[in-house]
Amino acid sequence: MLQITDGQCGKCAHFGEEHDGSEKLVQIRISGQAPEDFQETCGHPQLKPLNLTVTASSGCAGFTPAMAG
Repeated sequence: MLQITDGQCGKCAHFGEEHDGSEKLVQIRISGQAPEDFQETCGHPQLKPLNLTVTASSGCAGFTPAMAG
Protein backbone atom coordinates (compact mmCIF):
# COMPACT_ATOMS: atom_id res chain seq x y z
CA MET A 1 0.00 0.00 0.00
CA LEU A 2 1.13 3.53 -0.80
CA GLN A 3 0.72 6.35 1.70
CA ILE A 4 -0.93 9.31 -0.06
CA THR A 5 -0.58 12.88 1.19
CA ASP A 6 -1.94 16.26 0.14
CA GLY A 7 -0.31 17.33 -3.12
CA GLN A 8 -0.37 13.82 -4.61
CA CYS A 9 -2.80 12.65 -7.27
CA GLY A 10 -4.77 10.37 -4.95
CA LYS A 11 -6.02 13.42 -3.07
CA CYS A 12 -6.54 15.59 -6.17
CA ALA A 13 -9.97 16.44 -7.60
CA HIS A 14 -8.66 15.65 -11.10
CA PHE A 15 -7.58 12.09 -10.23
CA GLY A 16 -10.20 9.79 -11.73
CA GLU A 17 -12.45 12.77 -12.38
CA GLU A 18 -14.54 10.69 -14.79
CA HIS A 19 -15.29 8.28 -11.94
CA ASP A 20 -15.57 10.94 -9.24
CA GLY A 21 -17.53 9.58 -6.32
CA SER A 22 -16.55 5.96 -6.90
CA GLU A 23 -16.10 4.14 -3.62
CA LYS A 24 -12.46 3.30 -4.41
CA LEU A 25 -11.54 6.97 -4.96
CA VAL A 26 -13.41 8.07 -1.85
CA GLN A 27 -11.61 5.44 0.25
CA ILE A 28 -8.21 6.55 -1.07
CA ARG A 29 -9.00 10.17 -0.22
CA ILE A 30 -10.27 9.34 3.26
CA SER A 31 -7.67 6.72 4.28
CA GLY A 32 -4.66 8.22 2.51
CA GLN A 33 -3.73 4.74 1.28
CA ALA A 34 -3.85 3.25 -2.21
CA PRO A 35 -2.77 -0.06 -3.72
CA GLU A 36 0.59 0.30 -5.48
CA ASP A 37 -0.89 -0.81 -8.80
CA PHE A 38 -4.00 1.42 -8.71
CA GLN A 39 -4.09 3.84 -11.64
CA GLU A 40 -6.62 6.38 -12.85
CA THR A 41 -6.91 9.02 -15.54
CA CYS A 42 -6.02 12.65 -14.91
CA GLY A 43 -8.78 15.10 -15.74
CA HIS A 44 -6.80 18.31 -15.24
CA PRO A 45 -7.94 20.64 -18.06
CA GLN A 46 -4.39 21.20 -19.35
CA LEU A 47 -3.46 17.51 -19.17
CA LYS A 48 -6.71 15.82 -20.19
CA PRO A 49 -5.88 15.94 -23.94
CA LEU A 50 -2.81 13.80 -23.17
CA ASN A 51 -4.97 10.96 -21.77
CA LEU A 52 -2.59 10.53 -18.83
CA THR A 53 -2.95 7.55 -16.55
CA VAL A 54 -1.27 8.11 -13.19
CA THR A 55 -0.83 6.38 -9.86
CA ALA A 56 -2.25 7.80 -6.64
CA SER A 57 1.25 8.79 -5.51
CA SER A 58 1.99 10.83 -8.66
CA GLY A 59 1.76 14.60 -8.55
CA CYS A 60 1.96 17.84 -10.50
CA ALA A 61 1.71 21.61 -10.06
CA GLY A 62 -2.00 21.47 -10.97
CA PHE A 63 -3.04 19.81 -7.69
CA THR A 64 -6.57 20.74 -6.61
CA PRO A 65 -7.72 19.30 -3.27
CA ALA A 66 -10.62 16.85 -3.60
CA MET A 67 -13.49 16.55 -1.20
CA ALA A 68 -13.28 13.21 0.61
CA GLY A 69 -16.91 12.30 0.28
